[in-house]
Amino acid sequence: MKFRTLFAAAVIGAAGIAPAIAADEPQVVRQEMMKKVGGATGAMAKMVKGEVDYDAAAALAALSTISEVAGTIGAYFPEGSETGFETEAAPAIWADMDGFKAKLAAFKADADAGVAAAPADLDGLKAVFGPLTKNCGTCHETFRLKKS
Repeated sequence: MKFRTLFAAAVIGAAGIAPAIAADEPQVVRQEMMKKVGGATGAMAKMVKGEVDYDAAAALAALSTISEVAGTIGAYFPEGSETGFETEAAPAIWADMDGFKAKLAAFKADADAGVAAAPADLDGLKAVFGPLTKNCGTCHETFRLKKS
């Protein structure tokens, strides 16, 4: 009887620990960070497309989020994290880490320029949004696996 109770407690405890361990994995962290970038980009895209009214505070917050992520995400691509946790990171990242870091630096510079510009109107947002999203696209072409 005690063995079953102990075994059940061990199984339940292990099940609770597994998600916590996974949350610390670099693949999971960078996926969460990219979701933040996607949300921030989506919020600005809605403004640019006229789907929602321009909101200077929301635009600045989105640009700040992207800047923050761009400045820290590079640390979550260590050797050994090329696979697992449904990563979409392409092997090209590790084959050309210098090129990848250069793309991240350009992305960060574009985001920082957007933050510094603090777009006061929709035209100001459009001026920084285009280069920023172009940078996203060119990085994804090389350093992100295509979904099948």
